[in-house]
Amino acid sequence: MKGSLVIVGFFVLGILAGLSGIVPEKIVEGNLTFYALCALLFFVGIGVGSDRNIVSRFKSLDVRMALLPAGTMLGTFAGALAAALILPGRSATDCLAVGSGFGYYSLSSIFITGYRGAELGTVALLSNIIREMATLLLAPLLVRIGGPLAPIAAGGVTSMDTTLPIIMASSGKEYSVLSLFHGFVLEFSIPFMVTFWCTI
Repeated sequence: MKGSLVIVGFFVLGILAGLSGIVPEKIVEGNLTFYALCALLFFVGIGVGSDRNIVSRFKSLDVRMALLPAGTMLGTFAGALAAALILPGRSATDCLAVGSGFGYYSLSSIFITGYRGAELGTVALLSNIIREMATLLLAPLLVRIGGPLAPIAAGGVTSMDTTLPIIMASSGKEYSVLSLFHGFVLEFSIPFMVTFWCTI
């Protein structure tokens, strides 16, 4: 949760800097978000590549359980389409792009801002932060209502990092490898899914 507040804090600082006019126009009109995205993807790749045990942990998964990321994607897309029916002025592809962040607010919001503008990028940022916070706060209730897989699906990408401790406490330590795998697959899919929905 602390990490989410830090991200929101930097976002607010960016808004204030933009409003004040202290940022040079070259930076504002340049490809800064593209370079920031490249750097972010580079560091995500380092994080994945530096985990030497990731392949052996994933091999121990039950094949049926390995389908959970696909179920999370389908459920998220169904929810995004339902939101498109309710929200005025938002297309189905806008909502699907926001949903494709799967809780990874920093990565998805940069992509969406680049493709669809700052307004939808801000919606993506807040939507994905709310997803993470809801998982952190409601994981025990989700287990009671939907079973041990529910908080993993709700956490999306965050099931492999920030929400992993609460998932392990609520669902059980035996779900930790599945939770890591789930987050890893969703994280890998984000650049492709967000780009797909933003460009069709």
